Amino acid sequence: MSTEDYDEFGNYIGGDLESDEESDVDIVPSAPSAPGPSGPSQAYVPLEGLEDEDEEMEDDEDRGMQMTLHGVDGTAGNQVVLHEDKKYYATAEETYGEDVEAMVQEEDLQPLSEPIVAPIKVKSFTVQEKGLPETRFDRNFMIDLMNYPEMIRNVMVAGHIHHGKTSLLDMLVFETHQMTYDVDQPIRYTDTHVLSRSRGISIKSGPMSLVLQNTKGKSSLVNIIDTPGHVNFIDEVASVGRLVDGVVLVVDVVEGVMHNTEQIIRHALQEKLNLVLVVNKMDRLILELRLPPSEAFFKIKHTIEEVNSIIASIDPDDSYRLSPERGNVAFASTQMGWCFTLRTFASMYSDTFGSFDVDEFAMRLWGNIYFDQEKRKFTRKPADVESKRSFVHFILEPLYKLYTQVLSEDSATLKETLADLQITLKPAAYKMDVRPLLKVVLEAFFGPSTGLVDMITEHVPSPIANAETKIRHTYTGPLTSDLSDSMVKCDPQGPTVVHVSKLYHTSDAETFRAYGRVMSGTVKVGQAVKVLGEGYSLEDEEDMVTAIVEGVLIDESRYTVDVPSAGAGNLVLLSGVDASISKTATIVSKDIEDDLYIFKPIKHITSSVVKIAVEPISPSELPKMLEGLRKINKSYPLVTTKVEESGEHIILGTGELYLDCILHDLRKVFSEIEIKVSDPVTKFCETVVETSALKCYAETPNKKNKLTMISEPLETGIANDIESGKVTMRMTNKERGKFFESKYQWDLLASRNIWAFGPEENGANVLVNDTLPSEVDTKLLSSVRESVKQGFQWGTREGPLCDEPIRGVKFRILDANLAQEPIYRGGGQIIPTARRVCYSSFLLATPRLLEPVYYVEVQAPADCVAAVYTVLSRRRGHVTRDLPKPGSPLYTVKAHIPVLDANGFETDLRTATMGQAFVQMSFDHWSVVPGDPTDSSIQLRPLEPATGQALARDLVLKTRRRKGLSDSIAVAKYLEDETIIAISASGNADLLG
Repeated sequence: MSTEDYDEFGNYIGGDLESDEESDVDIVPSAPSAPGPSGPSQAYVPLEGLEDEDEEMEDDEDRGMQMTLHGVDGTAGNQVVLHEDKKYYATAEETYGEDVEAMVQEEDLQPLSEPIVAPIKVKSFTVQEKGLPETRFDRNFMIDLMNYPEMIRNVMVAGHIHHGKTSLLDMLVFETHQMTYDVDQPIRYTDTHVLSRSRGISIKSGPMSLVLQNTKGKSSLVNIIDTPGHVNFIDEVASVGRLVDGVVLVVDVVEGVMHNTEQIIRHALQEKLNLVLVVNKMDRLILELRLPPSEAFFKIKHTIEEVNSIIASIDPDDSYRLSPERGNVAFASTQMGWCFTLRTFASMYSDTFGSFDVDEFAMRLWGNIYFDQEKRKFTRKPADVESKRSFVHFILEPLYKLYTQVLSEDSATLKETLADLQITLKPAAYKMDVRPLLKVVLEAFFGPSTGLVDMITEHVPSPIANAETKIRHTYTGPLTSDLSDSMVKCDPQGPTVVHVSKLYHTSDAETFRAYGRVMSGTVKVGQAVKVLGEGYSLEDEEDMVTAIVEGVLIDESRYTVDVPSAGAGNLVLLSGVDASISKTATIVSKDIEDDLYIFKPIKHITSSVVKIAVEPISPSELPKMLEGLRKINKSYPLVTTKVEESGEHIILGTGELYLDCILHDLRKVFSEIEIKVSDPVTKFCETVVETSALKCYAETPNKKNKLTMISEPLETGIANDIESGKVTMRMTNKERGKFFESKYQWDLLASRNIWAFGPEENGANVLVNDTLPSEVDTKLLSSVRESVKQGFQWGTREGPLCDEPIRGVKFRILDANLAQEPIYRGGGQIIPTARRVCYSSFLLATPRLLEPVYYVEVQAPADCVAAVYTVLSRRRGHVTRDLPKPGSPLYTVKAHIPVLDANGFETDLRTATMGQAFVQMSFDHWSVVPGDPTDSSIQLRPLEPATGQALARDLVLKTRRRKGLSDSIAVAKYLEDETIIAISASGNADLLG
C-alpha cells in the first residue's frame, strides 16, 4: 500500500479492499500494536498452512457475516488515542529487568546537594585491623590454653596519666605480633577510639589476650587490660577491676606516686587484687635529670617506698609489700621497649660469666648491700667511702654506660662495645637516627620482657586459685548452694555463669558486646541464657530477660578472634546479649532452676557531680538523641542520664573532659545529630545542721493515720561508711547494730532498729524506728514499714530545697497512730504522708545546701607556684599544702576547689603558667555552702554574682527556677493546720518561712 491511500490524519481514503481470497499474500490480522506518533498501525502475520482457519472463514461468509481487516466492527483502526495514553519510550522495568528497583522522583522534592540514590556509607569509629594479623604464637595454641584455668592470668595495667601503661601494652604486642615499630610514632595499639587517637590519651579500657613466655620458656595465656590514667576516666579502672585478679601498677620514676595512683592502690586493695609494680621511664633519670647512678638509686628507692607507704596505710599486712628482691617490682622503659627484674638481670650475668645460683645473686642486687671488688664479696657495710651498692654497681652503671655509648660514640667504637656484649647488628642499623638506634640496641641487650611475665605469673593468682576470694567479695548469693560451689571451684563442667562488667560498642557503633568473666561452666555460641540486670532480686524478677549468645570472641582491641566456647576463668566478649544491659549484668544458663543471685554492682572510686542539659536543634530528631543517650549510658560506666520534671535531658559526668568525650560520641558516633548544650552546673545535695525545732507529724488524706518524726544530722563518717559498703542493709540487725554501737556509740535500741538507708541501698541517710512498743502497736507499724520506707526513699531522693538528694540526715520515727483496718492504711495513704513528714522535719532542722568539692593536684616548676595560688584564690579554692617532688625540679601543689567554680580552671591555669602546670581534679567531698538557703530576706541582684552568706540562697533559687519550681520554700505546705496555728500563736512564725 502506498502512502497516498491515507490522509494527513492517518485515515484510509483509498479504494475498496479486496477480499482475502483475491489477495496475493495470505494474511491474518493480529492484535493492534501500540499507536505511534503518526496514528494507529496494524500488524500482519503471514499464514503458513492454516487450512482450518480458511474453512472457518468460508463458513462465516456463507452465514453472511462481514469481517473487516481492522476489526470486527470496523472501528478499531479509526479510534482517537489521547496524548496521555500514547507510549513513546519503554518503561524502566522493561529496559532493566524486574530485579532492578526503579525510583521516580520529582526534581524539586530533594535538594541538589543530596543525591537521589545515596552512596552506601560505611561507619567506622574505631581503629580496626583489616584481617587477623600474624602472631608469633599459634592461635590454636592460645585457644587450647583457654581450657586450662591454672595457665591463665587476668590482670589490668593501671596508673597515672602518661606514666606508660599503653606503651607497656605496645611492647608486649610487638613481642607477640609481626609488626614494625616507629619509635617516634608510637602505635598505641589499645587506643582504638577516635578521640583517644586525636588527643593522645586513653579514654576507654583496651583488652588484649596474649600468649607470653616466662624465663623458663613456659607459656601462659595472659588476659591483660589497658586502662585510662586520667582521673575523669577512673570509672573504667573500677569496671575492669571487677574481672581481674591482679594489677600491674605503672609508676613514672620521676613523677612518682600521684593522686590517681593512690586512688587505684586503695581501690585494688578494697577489691582484694594483688599488686605488682613497674617502675617506668628509667631512662628519664639518665637523659632528663642526668642523675649520677648512686643518686638515681635513691630516687628509685623513694618511688617504691612511696607506693609501700600508701599500701601500709590501708593494710599493714606485710604480704602486700612491694620490693625488687621479692620479685614483684620490675624496672622498665616501655617507650624504648625494655623491661627487667633483678632475676632476669642476674640471669644475663649468669649467661655471660658462667653459671651460678641466679636467685641467690638476685637477692643481693637490692638494698644496702655493697660489693667489695677486692675481696669479691657482698657485705652489709661499705668497705670505704667509694663503695657502691650492688644495684648501682651491677645494674645502673652498665645501663648508664650503654646509653652513653649509643648516644655519644661513633659507629666503630659502638660496634666494638656491642661485640663485647655479644650483640651483632646489621650495618644499616648504625646509620639510623639516635633514638631508633638506641631502641634497637636496648632490645638486643635485654631481649623479650620475660621478667614481666615471671612477675605476673608468680605474684598474680590464676582464676582457679583466686576464685573463692573473688566469689566471697562480689557475689550476693549464699556460698552454700551448688551454683556457688561450682564458681568457687572454677568448674568448666558446671552451670554457666558469666559476670559482665563492661560493654564495648562495635566498629559501626550500632550494637554493643558484653565483656565479662566466665565464673563457672562453659559459655557457647547459640546457648540460651538468662540476663540478670542490676535491679534483679528474688523479690523483683522484672530485670531479667532471656537471650541467645550469638558469638563468643576473644578481644584483642583492634581485632577479635571467634571461638566456639570459653570455659571458666576466661575473659570473653559476648554478642547478642547486650539489649537489656546498661552497666553490669549476671548471665546464667537458661536451664538453671535454683534461686538466682547477681554479682554486686560496681563500687566506683569517684562520683559524677558535673551536670549538663542537652536537646536536639531540630525537635524532630529527639528520638535519635534519646537512642544516643541510651547508648552513651551503656558505653560510659559512671555516666548518669535522666529526665528532670521540667523536661530537661540531663547528663551527669565526672568532669569537663569526660563530658566533652560524651558529647562528641553523642553527636558523631551514636546519634549523628546536632545538639544544644547548656552551661555546666553541679549536682547539689541537701542536709541539716541541727535537730528539728519541734516534733513534726502528718496525717494521711483519710485522717485515719498519723506519723510523727524528727530529723537530725548524722555523725561525721557514717555517710562515707554507708557509701563505701562498710555497713549495709544486707547485714543482720545484730551485726549492723554492733557496728553503730561500737564505732559511733549509738544506743542499742536505735542501732538495731535501723529500717533503711536512702535514697538508694547505699544512700547516706538513715531511717530509724525510735517508737516504744508500749506506746505504738508494733504489729500495725510493721504492716506499714515498707510504705514508710518508700516515702523516706522518695523524700531523700528529691529534697524540699531544690529537688536535689538529701545527704547525711537521720530521720527518727517517734510515734505512729494507725488505723486497725488494712484498707485505711494502704501504700497510697502512707507513702506520700511519710514523704511529707520527712520534708517538714527536715525544713525545721536548719537546712543547708551541700556542694561538691574537687581535690586538685598541680605539678609545676617552682617559679609557677605563685600563679597557681592566684588562679585558685579567684575561684574560691584554697591550697592545703605544697611540697617539692624529691629528685626532680617540680613542685606538687595540693588544693581544694568547689566544682561549681572549677569549669575552665585548667585552661586558666595553663594560660597563667604558660603551659608549664599540669593539673588533675577528682571529686573529694561535700561541703556546706555558706548562708541560709531559706532566708527570704536576702536581696539578690540580677546579673551580679552572689557572695558570702547570700550564695546558698542564690544557688537554691537558680536551681529551682531552672527546674520550673516556684521561689517559695515554705515549711507550712508540709505541716498540718493545727501545727501552723500553734507555731503562729507561740510567736515563732519565722519558722514557717
